[in-house]
Amino acid sequence: MMTLSEELTWRGFVNQTTLEDIKKLDSEKFIFYWGVDPSSDSMTVGNLAMAMMVKYFIKHGHKAVLLVGGATGMIGDPDGKAEERHLLSKDNLETNKLAITNQYKYIFRDLPIEIVDNYDWFRDFRYLEFLREVGKHVPMRQMLSREFVQSRLGEEGSGISYAEFSYVLIQAYDFLYLHQNHGVNLQVCGSDQWGNSIAGVDLIRRITGDVTHVWSGPLIVNPQTGIKFGKSEGGAIWLDATKTSPSAFYQFWVNSEDETAEQYLKIYTELNKDQINNIMTEHNSNPKLRLAQFALADEVTRLVHGEIAFEKARTITRYLNGSQSIGEASNQELNYLREEIKSTTTSINGSVIQSLIESGLAESNTVAKKLLNGGAVYINSRRISRDSFNSDDFINGKLLLRRGKAFKDTALVELVN
Repeated sequence: MMTLSEELTWRGFVNQTTLEDIKKLDSEKFIFYWGVDPSSDSMTVGNLAMAMMVKYFIKHGHKAVLLVGGATGMIGDPDGKAEERHLLSKDNLETNKLAITNQYKYIFRDLPIEIVDNYDWFRDFRYLEFLREVGKHVPMRQMLSREFVQSRLGEEGSGISYAEFSYVLIQAYDFLYLHQNHGVNLQVCGSDQWGNSIAGVDLIRRITGDVTHVWSGPLIVNPQTGIKFGKSEGGAIWLDATKTSPSAFYQFWVNSEDETAEQYLKIYTELNKDQINNIMTEHNSNPKLRLAQFALADEVTRLVHGEIAFEKARTITRYLNGSQSIGEASNQELNYLREEIKSTTTSINGSVIQSLIESGLAESNTVAKKLLNGGAVYINSRRISRDSFNSDDFINGKLLLRRGKAFKDTALVELVN
């Protein structure tokens, strides 16, 4: 069995750390914390990567304190943001906190965790008291030297409010409070939180003289776009099934690139080294079958959405990607499809243009005609240019009509007498 330092290294969870030797994780037991601000009512797959890293710390015997940032969420972390965040209402924050807490409980089910909310120790903290107990120990040079502060205050910057400038003090105090009241001596975070985490280490040293540590994992970045998997980026993939459906979630992983499939298997699944090596050997023998991507989608969807949702998502995907004929769909499977994609009815020689419009795949006759003329319309994964159906299109009275190559732009079309 791998040690924790070996597991983190093999899976790609090593970035920066204050530990002189990462093998210290194997010989000592830490009480660590990891936190998520409730800036939304769901975590994303970016958060999930760090959650998987946290799982290995727990499984190797380290004690986890998971923080919901009710206080920090009232301000919002400015690091990496070019402009000031919009403040959320207290009602929104309460809703988001509950959602994040429930996701913690589900993702870490069957593992020992303690969940805390930093609003609990900040709500009665008076301003002057905070300045004396925290602000007095934080050098301005340290705060002003932060890269995002320099960027926001520079000639091309949008400026920064005192509230966002002070965010680092709140997070630093979180570490101090958890150290003094919960025995926390390690913060686990993504690489974008390194500066905030180090501020906590420094604050603890200045006030208590104690030595604490930080372990950061790398942010997961799409190698094609250079964009991180975060909720503020376009096309975010959410863990909440109402924001990203299980089938869309499943298809996200199926559509991952060959060059990232092995990396994602290590990061996002609990498959061991031998299992992943076997999957990649089989995948590399015939990459067109996308065996690595399907194994990845199976494991992550099960983890996030459970067995029933996974089975449903896998079934829908098989029909949408053409690996299973729509004519074979059972009544239950057809109901799954109707829940997931638009559906409409037509006659044996019905209008393709009308079906495109009725299913929402085209906004108008003009758009539908342009799609057809441009070769962007598919029936059961076959490109067509004609504007009417024929009997060969239907399999047991059904067909799948698609605009473009994205599975999400598919509609179920059924024959009526």
